[in-house]
Amino acid sequence: MHTNSTIELSREALKNNIAFLRKTFDKKTILSSVVKGNAYGHGLSEFVQMANDCGITHFSVFDVEEAKIVYNTLQDKVTVMVLGLVSDEDMDWVVNHNIEFFVFDKNRLNKAIKVAKSSNTKAKIHIEIETGMNRTGFDKKELPSVVSILKKEGEHLVLKGLCTHYAGAESIANYYRIDKQIKRFDEAYQYMCANDLKPEIKHSACSAASMMFPETRMDLVRIGIMQYGLWPSPEVFVNYLNSKKSKIDPLQRVISWKSKIMNIKTVQAGEFIGYGTSFLAERKMIIAVIPIGYSHGYSRSLSNQGRVIINGTRCVVVGSVNMNMMTVDITDVGPVKKEDEVILIGKQGDTAVSVASFSDLSNQLNYELLTRISKTIPRKTKQ
Repeated sequence: MHTNSTIELSREALKNNIAFLRKTFDKKTILSSVVKGNAYGHGLSEFVQMANDCGITHFSVFDVEEAKIVYNTLQDKVTVMVLGLVSDEDMDWVVNHNIEFFVFDKNRLNKAIKVAKSSNTKAKIHIEIETGMNRTGFDKKELPSVVSILKKEGEHLVLKGLCTHYAGAESIANYYRIDKQIKRFDEAYQYMCANDLKPEIKHSACSAASMMFPETRMDLVRIGIMQYGLWPSPEVFVNYLNSKKSKIDPLQRVISWKSKIMNIKTVQAGEFIGYGTSFLAERKMIIAVIPIGYSHGYSRSLSNQGRVIINGTRCVVVGSVNMNMMTVDITDVGPVKKEDEVILIGKQGDTAVSVASFSDLSNQLNYELLTRISKTIPRKTKQ
């Protein structure tokens, strides 16, 4: 059992974020909680249980491994939708457990039909359209043959949805590219309807698209980063603030990451700290050793610039972040002792360290930093 640190998840913060999202979107719009990447580092089983307690009944995952965790945690109380990988070996489990899934090539479509026939059930599919992301999805030229298959094998399928994904909606620099994608998606939808194949829902919006392009909200929104209390990019946040009189961030961070001081040392001026020669003490210093390193998800790129909170004071990481440890400067913090609390992400009193501040320092995305937090760290829910 990992005892170096603990992840805390705030139920109240999540309730606040869900309430904000529901107020922003149409009441009929389904809110699908995107929990891929271990629920963006928050802990998959722990987070989905908390989200379901807060009223969420639709979850999006990347692959079947994640789908099984959500299903085993919540059973038939929720809808699970796989956005990405479904291997042929997993198709039988997916179809027979009423898991919904994206279909973006004919091999997967035919496999789904085959399994549905043998199981005497129906595969619940979402047809993904390639609109400009150039990753997955049916091209416009493939639609006639897809329509033909769907009509022929309709008794074995449930056409739950038509979907696509946008290529960088978090940046206004991509406006024309996204605008083209929206139009291409609508063309595909109209084509399907003209061929008597109307999907139950259509959906295309992630967090960024749902805020930057309101017309993309449609019947369902796939919300990842915002439900956890972070914005897809500073640009999306500024765009939101510009539309409001109040300039207060409506989102609250769900995650806190805490550890404790493992050791305290005095280092004389002229001595190097840690591996190599990246940090030279220019004065007599007191340093605290924290039992957290890059193996736990605290990026090595935060060496000599990361921040933690000890005794209500932001302390700078000095020297290289090691595999299992890092050192921070506590010279001017005041009385500090072993076992004192260390905040890696979160608040202590009025002082905070955010995931966003990490990304500013390390040149990594919020998403990357969160999903790199080790799965072995215990997650617990608090009010």
